[in-house]
Amino acid sequence: MRSPYDVIIKPIITEKSMMDIEMGRYTFRVATDANKTEIRAAVEAVFGVKVASINTMNVKGKVKRQGRFVGKRADWKKAIITLTADSKAIELFEGM
Repeated sequence: MRSPYDVIIKPIITEKSMMDIEMGRYTFRVATDANKTEIRAAVEAVFGVKVASINTMNVKGKVKRQGRFVGKRADWKKAIITLTADSKAIELFEGM
């Protein structure tokens, strides 16, 4: 099995994700081949919280141009983690 730090890549910090924190939802970029069971185990191991539910989505990379050259950003996976009511907050997001 993979390390929890291989599953969770980085937190996603946007206006919408910061408003969701008040409702106990946290957004992370995760490995593209990770499933919900691996994501749940990784979040619980790294942050010491209880996960109520997980919503995942695959985000398609944008097609970008630089003059006549065309390229594409990589596809990635986003996970929205909802914590249980009795779980503590994730400290990573508290100073934002």
